Amino acid sequence: MIRRYVGIDVGGTKIAAGVVDPQGRVLSKAESATLPDRPFADVVRDMADCARRAMEMAECSEAQIGAIGIGIPGIAENGTGAVIFCTNLGWHNVPLRKELSQYINKPIYIDNDATVAGYAESVAGVSRGATSSVFLTLGTGVGGGIVINGKPWTGAHGVASELGHLTIVADGIPCTCGKSGCMERYCSATALIRMGRDAARQYPDSAITKMSEGDPEKITGKLVIDCAKEGDAAALGVFKEYARYLAIGINNIISFLDPEIVVLGGGISHAGSFLLEAVRGRIPDFLMFKAMPYCRIELAVLGNQAGLIGAAMVAKSIIEEGEAYASDQDR
Repeated sequence: MIRRYVGIDVGGTKIAAGVVDPQGRVLSKAESATLPDRPFADVVRDMADCARRAMEMAECSEAQIGAIGIGIPGIAENGTGAVIFCTNLGWHNVPLRKELSQYINKPIYIDNDATVAGYAESVAGVSRGATSSVFLTLGTGVGGGIVINGKPWTGAHGVASELGHLTIVADGIPCTCGKSGCMERYCSATALIRMGRDAARQYPDSAITKMSEGDPEKITGKLVIDCAKEGDAAALGVFKEYARYLAIGINNIISFLDPEIVVLGGGISHAGSFLLEAVRGRIPDFLMFKAMPYCRIELAVLGNQAGLIGAAMVAKSIIEEGEAYASDQDR
């Protein structure tokens, strides 16, 4: 019997669950709205319902499922199966594994959503085959995932992949985490929007102002990028500054980890080669060892399926590691 795995990706707006084969291929997928203002138990019930529907769509029985992996926008403790905190959902020290086990009696593992997305890219995406890789998701915030020797790395206390909170500007813009000058304040979609609004105020005749009809609320990251692609001077200035900050952040990653590849995902990565070329062009300016080779910078390829693929693959890796250990003990 070929074993399957269930991956559940829990976001602030959507729950997605899928059945994934051992190679990281999605066999089926089911979704529902998160509605995070509801009680914790109600959200978990819908997670289970999504998983059940995905299993039915894949014609996969519970007996065929090896384990369930869950990606959350927060931090979990797998020893207890509890979510320590998940701000977008309002969860603090909630027993996610225990609650979900009431619906599906399978091993359950929980990890950060950016960590599992980065792992997915290393298993079935653009960083497949790399010994070490770092994933950056450039969305409302900046998330990170680190993979070393084929395994996600989250450090001694589970927070090693919080790359969005690397300080890149001393005494910079205050961050929601309580620090100042974090990468998230300069390299997220939120940061690009802030910079675009500042430019619109400074340059009232810019394309940013015209495209947004003078309404700052209509300025999005995509609008700023589109205006930059069209050659608008104000938008180009904003985009070049954004790329500079992102290159500084990536250089910090290169300096302390020296990965084989850095992968860019999230909404801003939809700018494609326009973003990639801008960032690649700035990296050499900040390198310490300018004559030495350094990591490739690439775009993520798995899109919205990365979360559930990665969650399933994390569960698979933990199960297989446990089985290998048990086998060694029996010898």
